Amino acid sequence: MQNKKVVLISIVVLVGLFLIGGYFYKENKKTTNVKISNENAELLQRDYSLVIGSKDAKVQLVEFFDPACGTCAYYYPFVKSILAKHKDNIKLVLRYAPFHANANYAVKMLEGAREQNLFKETLELMYNTQSQWINDHGVDPRKLWIVLEKSYLLDMKKLSQSMENIMYDKIIEQDLSDARALNVRGTPTFFVNKKPLQDLSGENLEKLIESEL
Repeated sequence: MQNKKVVLISIVVLVGLFLIGGYFYKENKKTTNVKISNENAELLQRDYSLVIGSKDAKVQLVEFFDPACGTCAYYYPFVKSILAKHKDNIKLVLRYAPFHANANYAVKMLEGAREQNLFKETLELMYNTQSQWINDHGVDPRKLWIVLEKSYLLDMKKLSQSMENIMYDKIIEQDLSDARALNVRGTPTFFVNKKPLQDLSGENLEKLIESEL
């Protein structure tokens, strides 16, 4: 009986230590992310970064995203509604984190669309048609090209020429470097006025934004 009590007490102690360790790990990670964000504002927004909304907005919402990410597509309407709701008080900074196979191809298409002033329209089209051009969690370049071609949204000849621009590769490289420095491990990852969103959910994102407003 005494041995059983000792074993039970030991288990309780180990579980307690595990929970405490997990708590401090999470708090330390949070503190580290905030410190990185505060010390390196340029990691969140580069001169070339696409900004939607007023540049003088009170709240800066930064999203690291992948056009091949299903979760990014899921949250896109929610982010769009937040921008509409707060209008001049919030700006969205879009950064690339193309973690899926061949996602660089989709990013280059978006940059080409940006040159035609059709970035948002092209991104929405990509999100709405992901099932048509994603295979095994990766981008099928041929199928994506066909989707855009059939949409008649873009000048495909200009897009083809734009995608040869070596600056697109540099943009992707820089965004991925910044993502690593900010400990971005998945998409979408959000930062609100340099504060990382710890637990991804629409409710948590809106609460964080409201707290900054």
